[in-house]
Amino acid sequence: MEREIPVLFEDGNLLVANKPSGLLSVPGRKPELQDCVWGRLQDQFPDEDILLVHRLDRDTSGLMIFAKNKEMQGNLGRQFEARRVHKEYVALVHGALPEKSGVVDGPIRKDWTQNDPPVYYICPEKGKSAVTRYEVEAEEGMFSRVRLFPETGRSHQLRVHMLSLGCPIVGDPIYSPGDGGLRLCLHAERIEFYHWVNKEKLDFRVPADF
Repeated sequence: MEREIPVLFEDGNLLVANKPSGLLSVPGRKPELQDCVWGRLQDQFPDEDILLVHRLDRDTSGLMIFAKNKEMQGNLGRQFEARRVHKEYVALVHGALPEKSGVVDGPIRKDWTQNDPPVYYICPEKGKSAVTRYEVEAEEGMFSRVRLFPETGRSHQLRVHMLSLGCPIVGDPIYSPGDGGLRLCLHAERIEFYHWVNKEKLDFRVPADF
């Protein structure tokens, strides 16, 4: 894995980066988990503040937004909270989904008996609201290529929702552990949001490499 993080857009207020699979978004608690996208971007832009706006799971690749000042960080955070940020993911999953398109409305809860790695599951009674729309793009033998539109942003949401349909994401070390070393085939391909300063709508896309 190359150390430099690809940057698609950068100005005095924010930057948009393409996160590689296998790299944490922010430092972990253990000493061996300090390498992360945020830290590498700080090294690439040593004279600027790089502020976290949202996260991707370690094994998920794709687009991330970072702010360069508190005002932009706060505005982008509010856009995420108000669901004004449009996000699209691409995933390769096992099997065929029950419908070519649909919605998974499955509240998600953390399994507190398992922390390394953390595990989540659908729990209608005590879980946090989680909604994902999906569209099947292609069926390729024993696999399906699916476009995912998360309407909420829970941890492991897309991974747990695909599992709930009987189609775990290929390479998922937690929810499809028999895949034997394959990378998690989940990629944040598109993100669309508003620039706080000039009010311009920004739309970025990076195709998946799987």
